[in-house]
Amino acid sequence: MKKKLISILLTSVMTVGLLSACGSAHTDDNTKNSKTNTTETVSDISRTDSGSAPVSVTLNEVAHSIFYAPMYAAIENGYFDEEGIDLTLVTGFGADKTMTAVISGEADIGFMGSESSIYTYNEGANDYVINFAQLTQRAGNFLVAREEMKDFKWTDLKGKDVLGGRKGGMPEMVFEYILKQNGIDPRTDLNINQGIDFGSTAAAFSEGSGDFTVEFEPSATALESEGKGHVVASLGTDSGYVPYTAYSAKKSYLDKNPDVIQSFTNALQKGMDFVQNHTPEEIAAVIAPQFPETDLNTITTIVTRYYDQKTWKEDLIFEKDSFELLQDILESAGELDSRTPYESLVTTEFAKEALKK
Repeated sequence: MKKKLISILLTSVMTVGLLSACGSAHTDDNTKNSKTNTTETVSDISRTDSGSAPVSVTLNEVAHSIFYAPMYAAIENGYFDEEGIDLTLVTGFGADKTMTAVISGEADIGFMGSESSIYTYNEGANDYVINFAQLTQRAGNFLVAREEMKDFKWTDLKGKDVLGGRKGGMPEMVFEYILKQNGIDPRTDLNINQGIDFGSTAAAFSEGSGDFTVEFEPSATALESEGKGHVVASLGTDSGYVPYTAYSAKKSYLDKNPDVIQSFTNALQKGMDFVQNHTPEEIAAVIAPQFPETDLNTITTIVTRYYDQKTWKEDLIFEKDSFELLQDILESAGELDSRTPYESLVTTEFAKEALKK
């Protein structure tokens, strides 16, 4: 596979209603080389096999983050090449932009929070987006305090100022879900500052804003390294297993290109297997080329943190219980008026078949 990484901000070609509320992970590396994407999508290609030319697939990821290590292991180890996929990776910098790229046809496959597919479906989209593979099973953000708190309890946040995330996005919804699970009212028991741009909260915290901040990597580790903060809790651990990010494509694309989706899923499963069977140090060494602006020690620290909390599933199967928990979180946050049938927005056939390879 000729690996092409493009970190461009896609121009929205259509309005996608509530998708502006969808969250995104913090980008680990905003300095990726950018170039114009000249690869055509594969909407009209229905089959690929080992004897034919590689099939071009454009994947739009919500953010470029170490949080998604199994995917980058699949890229760096050549698993997409082995499956006959010539992958173009585009960073959307936001679930709303990633979903727009998929719906418009600029991307064949999207990688984002599954809440985006629910929002789109409930808006009445005819060619809606279906989730076919789940990568992460925990939230990827951490609560950072100004001082070390070895005996931290969530009730310690009462009366405090916390730098939070965007309303309706997964980071903020999971944070509020944990608060409620611990008997804390997000509206009255603390002050959650949602007025700071998601990528700027770490800088604001280091400059004195807030008593706590909710951060993705590498910001959490950077604050610790600089002596500006201390990780006191993992939202991924304390929220339980949550279907945080998944791969999806339009229903029409899945119908026309089942073999392409299967090959894509096979490559991902190989990446999942690699992560399950190697140490954080080995994983970090493999994915390091994806993050040239981050030193190997930092990458290893971050991978270890995600590895230890079992961030990544062993398989890509998106279970019904996980989907229903996601809708529970959306309802708790006041972002869901009516629940969506699991069978309408999730297919497990490709993930199950990939396990047989």
